[in-house]
Amino acid sequence: MTREEVLSSVQDIFRDIFDDQLLEITDSTSAEDIEDWDSMNHLNLVSAIEKKFSIRFALGELQTLNNVGAMINLMMQKI
Repeated sequence: MTREEVLSSVQDIFRDIFDDQLLEITDSTSAEDIEDWDSMNHLNLVSAIEKKFSIRFALGELQTLNNVGAMINLMMQKI
């Protein structure tokens, strides 16, 4: 799976979680850019991503992620 394919799939997850079919994410997108990205939606995102890609994030890994690009990079290591 290419990085672009992963980003596209993650974007679909973001659109579903935030109920916004027009939402566009980039590598630099962070919680500060999406109004409803709170701790609960963060857990929902992580859970949906882990399920979709059959991967698991360690708590320490999640604490170091500061934007979508960092998350995609970590995902690419696990896929």
